[in-house]
Amino acid sequence: MKPADQKIYLASKSPRRRELLRQVGIEFELLMLRESAGRGPEVSEEVIAGEAAFDYVSRVTREKAEFAEKAMYWRRLRMRPILTADTTVTIDGNILGKPADTDEAIAMLSTLSGRTHQVMTSVAIKTADGFWQATQVSSVSFARLSEQQILHYCSLPEPYDKAGGYGIQGYAAAFITEIQGSYSGIMGLPLYETTQLLQQAGIGNL
Repeated sequence: MKPADQKIYLASKSPRRRELLRQVGIEFELLMLRESAGRGPEVSEEVIAGEAAFDYVSRVTREKAEFAEKAMYWRRLRMRPILTADTTVTIDGNILGKPADTDEAIAMLSTLSGRTHQVMTSVAIKTADGFWQATQVSSVSFARLSEQQILHYCSLPEPYDKAGGYGIQGYAAAFITEIQGSYSGIMGLPLYETTQLLQQAGIGNL
């Protein structure tokens, strides 16, 4: 069992990130950035005009870490290292976020069909003594999808809480012909980069 001071805060709602941290034995507590469902997000995920995808995902992750640290102080929580992450999908220089509705999900899957796109996940570790960050980039190739496949997939719950409108660990795995990079990064938390950052921050023993 790890000592108590090795536990971190995970400032993310993603169940996939929780699963991945457990996979490599990192102990964590959840630190939600908003305390009630009726409030909007404290960190804006709007894209700044002209902002490249790499810069966007890095900035959002950094801002989440900065806000999470403030939330830790405001709520008088025990001081722990904080992990934040953000994932985006990009193709043709465009950033694909989470689809707001079925029409957006259909448009995203239609754009990805038969083509290769990039998935970028940025990870940050924030402590009282420092800040460490890395952004991992993977390429994902989709088979050409029929209209029926797209419509069926977009009728499922799966696309709507994921950047790009799909989840590699779910039904959409059947669409993917090739990946280059980090499978866990495409899921939402690149484990190699994450464990390296944790080690730099003096956390973990991997």
